[in-house]
Amino acid sequence: MSIIYLDNAATSYPKAPNVPQAMLRYLQDCGGNPSRGSYPSATAAETTMLLLREALCDFFDSPEAESCIFTPGATFGLNLLLKGFLRPGDHVLVSSMEHNAVMRPLHQLAGVLVEKVPCAPDGTLHVSDIESRIRPETRLVCLTHASNVCGTLLPVAEVGALCKARGIAYIIDAAQSAGHVPVHRRACHADAIVVPAHKGLLGPQGIGAVLMSHSFAGQVSALVAGGTGSRSSMETQPKDLPDKFEAGTQNLPGIYGLYAAMQYISAHWETIHQADMRLCGEFLQGVSKLPNVRILGKQGLEGRVSVVSLDFTDMDNAMVSNQLARKYGISTRCGLHCAPSAHHTLGSFPQGSVRFAIGYGNTQAEITETLTAIQAIVTQRTLYASV
Repeated sequence: MSIIYLDNAATSYPKAPNVPQAMLRYLQDCGGNPSRGSYPSATAAETTMLLLREALCDFFDSPEAESCIFTPGATFGLNLLLKGFLRPGDHVLVSSMEHNAVMRPLHQLAGVLVEKVPCAPDGTLHVSDIESRIRPETRLVCLTHASNVCGTLLPVAEVGALCKARGIAYIIDAAQSAGHVPVHRRACHADAIVVPAHKGLLGPQGIGAVLMSHSFAGQVSALVAGGTGSRSSMETQPKDLPDKFEAGTQNLPGIYGLYAAMQYISAHWETIHQADMRLCGEFLQGVSKLPNVRILGKQGLEGRVSVVSLDFTDMDNAMVSNQLARKYGISTRCGLHCAPSAHHTLGSFPQGSVRFAIGYGNTQAEITETLTAIQAIVTQRTLYASV
């Protein structure tokens, strides 16, 4: 049975061309550790790290390359920022569409007051609802750019302008938007954006980045301390960037893989986006005609990425996802997607939904086959119910 992979919101598949080869090239032909030697393989690895920082900064409009920090992924990056910046007594505003990568670190911070700004039932957010909740002690707004549940885009640029005018720090979680739609740190007035490699950027797992302004980086404490290959006479963590936040040996195979992915995505993301949205539109149109199937979030293409969640109102969503996988070879993600608050907002808690996340490897034929499979499952259920 051939596999139709529609779980790109969890991790993209296939990866960008040359990603596996680049990772293997490091392991087979390089192997050097940056900042730990001046021999050729170490300097080659360090050069690749610098080239990747510059590529990320160019793609995300964040000019301070030294403030581009490599992390093990977006979750680590969010923990680094939230735990390194916030202090007891601070007030934080988040949306009701946030992922647990934001909510769980915030709930670990004793004395930090977290206020959730409610979104509309389709996942949209009104900037005025954030503005009305700002207090004198509000020190941070942290906002997802695109919902990992339903694909709805939040108004990150407008919120950023508000934060800038009020002197409030602003973080964007771009886990589901990076590589899919433009995310420009300066244009969004963001102090930091957090991106993973393995979703829309089409890179490997285990690597990501935080892109900060230099001034904001100075206000964030390091989450992890250790060797950096620099200022080795000191037993305290250096303040130099990026070393302040990059203790220990970096994920060099991941860095080589992400650099290959960035070279590809930088040249092709608009074409990929157009293809994703075309297929998403056809998928939305097809499922909208089916009985007892509810599309969560926005019903059309405007203001979304190509992530669609369906609630099968007269069936168990997990059974639908299981049938799609076992009978038709269609990979989806069922459940609450690590975002219970989003499901509360969308009216799909506690049952969750079946998520279909379209990516650059999907084809017209696969979407047609998926729609046929869903229709068969729904029709079979309807026939059984009528007996």
